[in-house]
Amino acid sequence: MVDTGIVVAFLESPALTGGLGTLLGLVLGGVIVGQHLRAKARQREDTAAAEAEAILGRARLEAESLVKDAQIRAKEEALQRREKTAAEEAGRRRELGDLEVRLGRLEESLAERDQSLEKKMRQAQEAEKDGAARRQRIEAKEKEAEALVEEQKQVLTTLAGMSREEARQMLLQKMEKGLEAERTNMVLRMLDGVKQEVDAKAREVVSTAIQRVAADHSAEITVASVELPSEELKGRVIGREGRNIRAFEKASGVDVIVDDTPGVIVVSAFDGVRRETARRALERLLKDGRIHPAKIEETLKACKEEMDEVVQEAGRKAVQDLDLHGVHPKIVSLLGRLKYRTSYGQNVLLHSSECGALCGVMAGELGLDVKLATRCGLLHDIGKAVDHEVEGGHATIGGDIARRCGEDPVVVNAIAAHHEDVRQETPYAVLAAAADAMSAARPGARRDSLERYVKRLQALEEIAHRYDGVEQAFAIQAGREVRVIVNPGKVSDRLARKIAYDLARHIEAELTYPGEVKVTCVRETRVTEVAR
Repeated sequence: MVDTGIVVAFLESPALTGGLGTLLGLVLGGVIVGQHLRAKARQREDTAAAEAEAILGRARLEAESLVKDAQIRAKEEALQRREKTAAEEAGRRRELGDLEVRLGRLEESLAERDQSLEKKMRQAQEAEKDGAARRQRIEAKEKEAEALVEEQKQVLTTLAGMSREEARQMLLQKMEKGLEAERTNMVLRMLDGVKQEVDAKAREVVSTAIQRVAADHSAEITVASVELPSEELKGRVIGREGRNIRAFEKASGVDVIVDDTPGVIVVSAFDGVRRETARRALERLLKDGRIHPAKIEETLKACKEEMDEVVQEAGRKAVQDLDLHGVHPKIVSLLGRLKYRTSYGQNVLLHSSECGALCGVMAGELGLDVKLATRCGLLHDIGKAVDHEVEGGHATIGGDIARRCGEDPVVVNAIAAHHEDVRQETPYAVLAAAADAMSAARPGARRDSLERYVKRLQALEEIAHRYDGVEQAFAIQAGREVRVIVNPGKVSDRLARKIAYDLARHIEAELTYPGEVKVTCVRETRVTEVAR
């Protein structure tokens, strides 16, 4: 740089004058300005370099940050891919495990089938061997029989002087008798085997059903008693000249018995719903104290509406207890009416519910439709709810009601056929009849009069005495068993078994009884000698 003091002294010297001084001044000024500009330029270059360095530093930092972010994302993506791969691998392993299990089960099933096929093949081979041996024995016996027949022909022809045709007829008759005896023995053996199998299966099914179903039975009669707070109320119930009692009996359809029994009035009717309605109405009238024809009609109307709801609720409960659905409201109402109906002292609604449960259990044991069987058992006696109003047997009435209410034809047949009024077309009808007999025959389930028992015993003994060779017949256990003693000189063992079988069939056809009747035929030969 040029020292400014020297430049000034030079400019102020007298030697410089005029334009030259001005020119020199301009030149020096230009030099100074150029130096100043160059200094500023260098300063700007330094500043730009510093800014560039800063920008580069920031760029490096950003690049490093981007690189780190990229590395992190790459690691995350790699981790996600690894986890996804691990999950897919675990899924494949599970699928392979399940496949291995299925293959194992399939192998076991195939092995069992192979064993079963091998067993069947062995059985078939054994059966074939037995058949071949049996054929050989039969052929041998046929040859022996032919030889014996020929021999007998020769003997008969020679000794008796018979013609060949006469001897042939005699031999044929003899062979027919022998074959008939053999056929009878074979039939009896087959019947014994079948009977044992059927009895065993029936005992298993019935015992299972009885063990799983147990219902209490309430013994009811056709009268209901209403207690009186005081004897004075009897006169109010009767009314002036019997006006009140006549109005009550006419409106309720029951008989009211007011006698000398202290503190009690008896309401009598065969219709259980009417009887219960009248009992409730009479209790309500006695509690209210106002007894006159208008009040009687009003109270009976209220009690009838109340009983309708009670009956409907009883029917709904019976259906719900057996887990049935889609039962027609009319049938539900009829089921509720059975709560106030008895048969030989057995409550019919409880009996029907028990029959439904028994049918369901037996159907389950036999592989049938449990719900359908339960429905058949529950509805089998619905005809008893209206049998005092409609002509005909309760089985026929119930079948008609079920048909009109859209029940399944299987259920209709089970209801109509449970007393064999019509043919039993399905196994469910047989189950309904069996459950009905089981429920009715349970000890204590029903009451029966002494006269009815005596008549049944006499009828059983009378049927037994119809057979030739029967010496004595005893009906025991309230008509549940008949013991027949036959003459051993007139009746063989085979005939005794035939008598027992035929007697059981005749009892089924001619008598009506709850449960079953056991027939025992006794044939005994005694030989007595005296030693002296």
